[in-house]
This record gives sequence, C-alpha cells and structure tokens, in this order.
Amino acid sequence: MSNVTVTTWSLEQTAPADLLPAIAPDGDVRIVRAEVPSPEFSRFLYASVGGDIRWTDRLGWTYAQWQEALDRPGVETWVAYDRGTPAGYVELDAQDDGVVEIMYFGLIPAFRGRRIGGHLLSYGAARAWDLADRWPGRAETKRVWLHTCSKDGEHAMDNYLRRGFKLFDTKVEEEPEVATPGPWPGARAV
Repeated sequence: MSNVTVTTWSLEQTAPADLLPAIAPDGDVRIVRAEVPSPEFSRFLYASVGGDIRWTDRLGWTYAQWQEALDRPGVETWVAYDRGTPAGYVELDAQDDGVVEIMYFGLIPAFRGRRIGGHLLSYGAARAWDLADRWPGRAETKRVWLHTCSKDGEHAMDNYLRRGFKLFDTKVEEEPEVATPGPWPGARAV
C-alpha cells in the first residue's frame, strides 16, 4: 500500500461577528436539526457525504459507538434538504470551556455546486455560536473551530474562508492511501 501526503488546515472563529453568512440558495432548501440521535441516519449521511473524499474513520464503528457519539451532550446534527431530499449535513460537537467543533460538514456529491454548501456552513456555524441556548448548563460559545484537509472538496477551504474562518494551524503528514469507499462510482448528478 502506498502513502499519500495530506495537508490538514485548522480554522476558527473567535466571536459571533466573525461569521460572514452566505446568501441562501434558490429553491426549497431547508435546514433541520435531527433531534433524535439515529446511528443509521448519521452513518448514511457520513458515508454519502464522505464516500468520494475518503472519509473512513467512522466506517468501522459499531452501532453502539455511533449511539455513544451521538448521545453526548452538545452534539447536534443539522441536515440540509433540497425539496425534501437530504443534501448534506453539519455535525457540531460541544467541547470544554465554550468551544464547539464543526466535526463534519459536507454535501452529497449530487448537491454540490448549487450554493447549498455556503448556506449550510453559515447555518451550522450560527448554530455553533448559539448552541448553549439549546443545552442548559453548557458554557456560552467562545470559539468555533474545524479542520479540513487536502482530501476534501476543491471548494472547501474557500467556503470556510468566505464564511469568516481564520487559519490557525497547518500540518502535513503521510497517510496510507485508501480506496474511495463509495457511495459508488459516478454518483454525481448530470
């Protein structure tokens, strides 16, 4: 098995005013919180969004591992729907001292390039900033952060920067090259 060089960038916002929202896309695009933790649904989103860009770290998780991750206080999944069809999601993870990580964010391949991503990221970052309002006892959010890497979509970094995230760390590492797990070849809209 060969290795591939992967660059990982960490970005952050340190105040709600840092967020530069995108314009909402045309059409019937809605963003809804999946309030019932569902390992099946979360695994579907994870595999559907990340299958073509080699998201593999959670693919081997058991049902119990998914349930445990989703049941943690301050974990939220927000799903974008285009005319009733899941188009992508953002997963928030409340951490200590008022820090919220955008753990996962992305669109199913057929929905990329429609201006849904900027809108979903804007909405997800706003929900990270007001997360304590929905979780009594959580500290008010003081920082929202995420990481992206050279394996992610070609427009990912630009989207983060346009939404007001600032780069604070860069790492370059060698990783084993893994096959794209799916969902299947050619799963893009025409």
